[in-house]
Amino acid sequence: MKKIISTTKAPAAVGPYSQAVKAGNFIFTSGQLPMVAETGAFVEGGIEAQAEQVLKNVKAVLEAEGYSMADIIKATVFSTDMGDFAAVNGVYAKFFDKEPPARSFVEVSALPRGARVEIEVVAWKE
Repeated sequence: MKKIISTTKAPAAVGPYSQAVKAGNFIFTSGQLPMVAETGAFVEGGIEAQAEQVLKNVKAVLEAEGYSMADIIKATVFSTDMGDFAAVNGVYAKFFDKEPPARSFVEVSALPRGARVEIEVVAWKE
């Protein structure tokens, strides 16, 4: 059985997709952008600010279903500049202090609305 997950604590979907879908004990999030839920605008600041906001949005989506960042088993980071790897990694490390999930970091030519980073995750718990 699948369940659509939606929360006002993360930016609303800007297209025909859900913030996340729960299937069994798995949650699959859509890619989260550095948007502030209350305003719909991108967070101000550089790549570190964008990465932090993206991860806060991921966290909010998971928490809507009672999951946490510790339940993430796989993350995919999309970046428009591989040169941002170290900066994003520094912020990312703050959210995963022990037992970090598997992860891919992929450079892409562009992201929606001109974002510099987007992250999607798969979470699981018993």
